[in-house]
Amino acid sequence: MSSIKYSAELRPDALLRRVVLVSGMVFAVLGVVLILTLPLHAAALIAGSVGWLLLCARELVVAGQGFSYCCRLRIAVDGHILLLDPDGVWQPARLLSGSAVLRRVGWILFETSEGRQFAELVRGRCRESDDWRRLQVIWRHIGGTP
Repeated sequence: MSSIKYSAELRPDALLRRVVLVSGMVFAVLGVVLILTLPLHAAALIAGSVGWLLLCARELVVAGQGFSYCCRLRIAVDGHILLLDPDGVWQPARLLSGSAVLRRVGWILFETSEGRQFAELVRGRCRESDDWRRLQVIWRHIGGTP
């Protein structure tokens, strides 16, 4: 196989997407609980709690938009990424530093051509998936960071 065409195609896991969103909601609530334990005036506690919830809600909306934008991702041997959008069109993206691929799970940060930044939590097993095995090889090749 030519290394030019060597790529890994991953399908995001719906369960992992739900885990990311639910954990974000849980930590938003825990943040409010922590804010309410601070020895501050009631108005400051309310303002801090509302501000925290708005910030968390914005982040969860952005994550949800990223999840709806990406149906599949293809990572090439040179680190370039293509995203399959809901319309069935492959869109170019750029791999961002901070991404990590471990033995069975990966956190892929990318930026779309429009400048929007998203992340995908992916998982796989080398023995069960040729694409996951290819991702492991590609990740070693690009040095783990772009």
